[in-house]
Amino acid sequence: MPTVWLVDRQFDSKGLVRLTYATEDGERMHTKELAEQRLVTGDGITAGRVVDESALGESPADEVERFASEASKMATEHDLDDTV
Repeated sequence: MPTVWLVDRQFDSKGLVRLTYATEDGERMHTKELAEQRLVTGDGITAGRVVDESALGESPADEVERFASEASKMATEHDLDDTV
């Protein structure tokens, strides 16, 4: 199963947080949405995740380079289960 690293987080006006994780080459991505309240009451956001291949999609072409840079940085600086 592939490992993905946190590359982006976006907050919306409805209290949701959209987390984007990407492979180190930036080519594939995985998104997860959760209630902003879970950030406070939950275990936090981890630097990386291991996901099923079927949970990955293609990254937008204009984001591949940024995702690759961010994912590589996270992989170098953090363990998968580090809270970030």
